[in-house]
Amino acid sequence: MLSSVLPLVLQALGNPDLSVSSVSTLKKICRECKYDLPPYATNIVAVSQEVLIKQIHKTSQCMWLMQALGFLLSALPVEDILRNLHSLITPYIQQLEKLADETPNPSNKLMVHIFASETDHFPPIKALFELVTSVTLSIFQQGPRDHPDIVDSFMQLQAQALKRKPDLFLSESLDVKAVFHCGVLSLKFPEAPTVKSTCLFFTELLPHCSDVPPLARVVQEDGKLLVQAVLEGIGGGASRSLMDQFADVLFCLNKHCFSLLAVWLKEALQPPGFPSSRITAEQKDNFSHQILRERVNKRRVKDIVKEFTLLCRGLHGTEYAAEY
Repeated sequence: MLSSVLPLVLQALGNPDLSVSSVSTLKKICRECKYDLPPYATNIVAVSQEVLIKQIHKTSQCMWLMQALGFLLSALPVEDILRNLHSLITPYIQQLEKLADETPNPSNKLMVHIFASETDHFPPIKALFELVTSVTLSIFQQGPRDHPDIVDSFMQLQAQALKRKPDLFLSESLDVKAVFHCGVLSLKFPEAPTVKSTCLFFTELLPHCSDVPPLARVVQEDGKLLVQAVLEGIGGGASRSLMDQFADVLFCLNKHCFSLLAVWLKEALQPPGFPSSRITAEQKDNFSHQILRERVNKRRVKDIVKEFTLLCRGLHGTEYAAEY
């Protein structure tokens, strides 16, 4: 059935008069039959890429087409996702570099250039961002531990989007909750660069609790998970070299979600032995009060976190602490 229908749909994609019907049909096929499509994936991506570059379709149909590709790629193995995604976004990266009159970036970091360009000049920004986000979320579902470099780039991309175009997170097509949960998971990676990028993501996200409702909702519902992950890292789960980054996240939480942070700290520090069996309930209370008191002095928060992590690791007062 697919082998007879797909060629007709792909051929129709190149006809502007059949724009709405061809794109909506492809989207439906990719959504409902995605697990049957891997043999056709290369062809679908190639044809889609061609019609996107030729700008045959209006912006709304481009969005649908990107969504279709998101469904398609999410059903592929990680290596195939990356190969197809790379071939799909490379022309856009080149187009942006030309627009910005820049030397091509050999590292080809996922789409960082996009946010230097205005949406008027580059309509598919939103669709492209959603495509990259949805297929990367599918990599998380398959298990991201083998791909810390992808997670690092993804967190950098999300941080850039929050910094330059936070209204991208107003889109109903973007799974903000899933992105947040990926961030919480990424804080627990052993690779320091990945954790640094993830902390940057959260420090860009938290100030938007006041002006981007979907972000406010997810922080309100799942902020405690973020606090637990940060405390876990401070308690000994992460390298001591990352304590300044964890302190930045706590400082942002205190500044933008003060009343919630007070509740989350109390609940998260309640269980005995968390975040370390070496500290007493009194030391935990003291840490919590100190953090909540500092809403202006970021340097002081970093000192409080450094002292607490030494207590958690049993290093307070040792020669290691003196070096720290």
